Amino acid sequence: MRRVVGAVIVLGAMTAASYADDVNDFPTAARADYVFGCMKANGETRQALDQCSCSVDVVASLLPYDRYVTAETVLSMAQVPGTLGGQFRSSEQATAALNELRRAQAEAEVRCF
Repeated sequence: MRRVVGAVIVLGAMTAASYADDVNDFPTAARADYVFGCMKANGETRQALDQCSCSVDVVASLLPYDRYVTAETVLSMAQVPGTLGGQFRSSEQATAALNELRRAQAEAEVRCF
């Protein structure tokens, strides 16, 4: 019986660690960049640091890093004037990526601010 309990505990820990890796796939530099930008927009106070840190954690839990990068790229490229930027402003894929990011950020706003 002890072996079974031990195996269940080990499997649970492995599953939790795997889930934590999945949830925390944002690199530290990306998290820091998000927090710096968030603090700039929300005041550079200790409270803003706490709220922005919470916010990036929520976004990271809801949105895989690769999709976050896609949405950030769309935001950046949509600012380019002309037809190149227009492709990022009007495509269905770009809109879907931005909507996904905005939903994650809205949830972070509700939870953290």
